[in-house]
Amino acid sequence: MSVKTGLQLRSLISDAGRLELSLATVDTPSPAPDEVVVRVEAAPINPSDIGLLLGPADMATATLSRADGAPVVTATIPERSMKAAAGRLNQSLPVGNEGAGVVVETGATKEAMALLGRTVAMLGGAMYSQYRCLKAADCLALPEGVTPSEGASSFVNPMTALGMVETMRREGHSALVHTAAASNLGQMLNKLCLKDGVGLVNIVRSAEQEATLRSAGARHVCSSTSPSFMADLTRDIAATGATLAFDAIGGGKIVGQILTAMEVAANAKSKTYSRYGSTLHKQVYIYGGLDTGPTEFNRNFGMAWAVGGWLIFPFLQKIDPADVKRLKERVAAEIKTTFASRYAGVISLEEALRLETIAAYSRRATGGKYLINPNLGRDR
Repeated sequence: MSVKTGLQLRSLISDAGRLELSLATVDTPSPAPDEVVVRVEAAPINPSDIGLLLGPADMATATLSRADGAPVVTATIPERSMKAAAGRLNQSLPVGNEGAGVVVETGATKEAMALLGRTVAMLGGAMYSQYRCLKAADCLALPEGVTPSEGASSFVNPMTALGMVETMRREGHSALVHTAAASNLGQMLNKLCLKDGVGLVNIVRSAEQEATLRSAGARHVCSSTSPSFMADLTRDIAATGATLAFDAIGGGKIVGQILTAMEVAANAKSKTYSRYGSTLHKQVYIYGGLDTGPTEFNRNFGMAWAVGGWLIFPFLQKIDPADVKRLKERVAAEIKTTFASRYAGVISLEEALRLETIAAYSRRATGGKYLINPNLGRDR
């Protein structure tokens, strides 16, 4: 089979301060010897994808029109946000970090040819496309019986969950705290920690989210909206011995609250007083920005602490390739169990540009993740 063209979802921000989302017909390259062409049948809309897709646009200003029969969405970029978009102005960018589909054409190498007809997961961008040409090494062959929908989220969330636990072990910690814990990633991390016997303190935002996690076996769950939140958090940190946290919120007071609870838990076990606080090192990594406001905290947690940024892709680039391979193989082996994902719905490329659908997936609500099937409703 030789694929010539396919539709692709693209995002452009103009120097006039306008976001434009459109569907473009793009050429599908013939695969190089070490490449394959995949018919994309499932690609999740992750928060990182929404960041590229919508940028800093005010979607309350969004309008939908049609050009040459295809949908086009436009929206205004607030003037105060244009500086943040400076690096991408006037560039039509493809979107979609990861996805899954069936290999329909390959290059001549043994590794590439072995994937012909296989269902594979992929990482490499531009996944909101009908066809994707990429290196065979960037594909993960999924076990027999795993569908593209089941394998679509094989990289970002599973590798992030594994990367968090791997970071914990490498840095000498023994338990974790995680915010936004009822998210798709959070539920995955909970299953992973239960399976591996790792202590995990889950921070959620409501009683309903707490019930969801507890029904999945979570042992330590704290709601940040509860009047007893700090007492609950301190109790669970003391019970697990957690000195490392991964925060998806970024802004607000949660970072300081975690560090404070860690300090109180550490001091409760201390036999001597120090005016400099506990000597036990406490680390919080911010890996998301659900709250784009300032990170606020009062330094009442001693001097043995640090706050930094963490992302899965730089982490994977730093560790040994053999370790990356080990993590990928575990994802493939447990894609229907530990690393299974749930979705609110499956949409086509055109449906992804409907204003009501954009409003649904851009809320980033718990349980509200969508899959795009670029070939949905189209003849094979």
